[in-house]
Amino acid sequence: MAKNAELKTKKTAANVDDFLNSIKDEQVRAECMEIAKMMKQATKAEAKMWGSSIVGFGDFHYEYASGREGDWFLLGFSPRKQNLTLYIMGGLEQHAALLKKLGKHTTGVGCLYIKTLADVDKKTLKAIMADAVKDLKQK
Repeated sequence: MAKNAELKTKKTAANVDDFLNSIKDEQVRAECMEIAKMMKQATKAEAKMWGSSIVGFGDFHYEYASGREGDWFLLGFSPRKQNLTLYIMGGLEQHAALLKKLGKHTTGVGCLYIKTLADVDKKTLKAIMADAVKDLKQK
């Protein structure tokens, strides 16, 4: 029997454009629009709001060895106060070579944190997104 812990962050019916247009900082808003285009291109999926502040693309069903499973997005991002948080499902370990070429960033388990798109190589960022989607779709 699968253990399905209830996720706090869920897909909502909120309007993605309304959310993005509500970002007060003009540069952050423009960068989020650009990241949204990259993620849409990588996933070939429309953006959906997850919770109140995450924009997610595509659908991914995961199942851990523990039996816990759930549904999430393939790629997503959120404009946080400290930085732009990009959610790269499947982890970042397999992208180590590309991450070395990315530019100024930090990482968490499945998160890539950047201050601004100017700090990173966009071609490399697109490659990381494309690889992550390809890896997840093969699972």
